[in-house]
Amino acid sequence: MNIEEVRGKTDAELEFERNELQKKLFDLRFRAATETSANPARIREMRRSVARIQTVLHERSSGIRGQESR
Repeated sequence: MNIEEVRGKTDAELEFERNELQKKLFDLRFRAATETSANPARIREMRRSVARIQTVLHERSSGIRGQESR
């Protein structure tokens, strides 16, 4: 998920997406610890997606950037 996609979503959509990604990330980390076939690149990609969403939510809440239209 790139930054343009994240900025195009509403706050409620971003909250939902962040929660879903965090659940998937937990599952991937758990599988990485128990199995040898987990993909570390996928874990990194998910971590960065969560960070992008959190950054945009923080920018909006602090007034750095407002929500831009789609």
